[in-house]
Amino acid sequence: QLQLAESGGGLVQPGGSLRRSCAASGFAAGCYVIGWFRQAPGKGREAVSCIGTSDGRTNFADSVKGRFTISRDIAKNTVYLHMDNMKAEDTAVYFCQTRMSLTTYWGQGTQVTVSS
Repeated sequence: QLQLAESGGGLVQPGGSLRRSCAASGFAAGCYVIGWFRQAPGKGREAVSCIGTSDGRTNFADSVKGRFTISRDIAKNTVYLHMDNMKAEDTAVYFCQTRMSLTTYWGQGTQVTVSS
């Protein structure tokens, strides 16, 4: 079974940090692009960040650039999204995602709330 299992959601104060984890099973995360998306109530999914395969290139949305980092732990077959200096607008349900051939796989999504 191909699966992306997420963890790391929760409540964080503005300016705080939070790490999200996306653990892959049934496939090697290092062989595919893994992305992070988020969706706030009433809005569509927003692409936040992704990490490539062969060269590990990372990309970030302008809204999070300089605050978020993405990394991959090959031994744990896990991709991380580390969110630093979080803002209220970062509040959303966060999903990890990968695409293989014609199929898209999503993590279950976890709420991240930035509030004082």
